[in-house]
Amino acid sequence: MEVKNCRDCGTLFNYLGGPRICPACKKKLEEKFHQVKEYIYENKDATINQVAEDNEVSVQQIKQWIREERLSFKADSAVGIECESCGAMIPTGRYCESCKKQLANGLGGLYKKNEPEVKKVEKQKARMRFLD
Repeated sequence: MEVKNCRDCGTLFNYLGGPRICPACKKKLEEKFHQVKEYIYENKDATINQVAEDNEVSVQQIKQWIREERLSFKADSAVGIECESCGAMIPTGRYCESCKKQLANGLGGLYKKNEPEVKKVEKQKARMRFLD
C-alpha cells in the first residue's frame, strides 16, 4: 500500500489503484457523473460542450465516461467520439463494431495458431489385434 497525494485536492491518502484521487474526491466525481447522466437524459440533443459547461465538468472527463461505456448518447445523435482504431464516430466505447470484430477475429486466430497439432494415428496402428 502506498501513500499518495490526491491530484485534485492534494491531501494524502492510501493509494490502492486506479485514478490517483482520494476517496472524498472520488465521491464528488461520482456525484458529478450522476448529475451529468441525468442532464443527458433530460436534454437528449445536448452537445458534449453544453453538457460540460452546464454541469461544470471537463469535456475530457465526459469523454472518459463515454469510453468506459458509462455514458452514451442517442444512436442518431451528432454527438459521439472517435473509434480509436479507424476514427469513425461512435456513441460509446473505444471501438466501432467493425473494429471490434476485427480485433476478435485477430485474437481468435492467434489462439488457434498456438494450439498443438494432434497427430493422426494411422488406421493400422489403431486396430485391435488378437494373439493366437
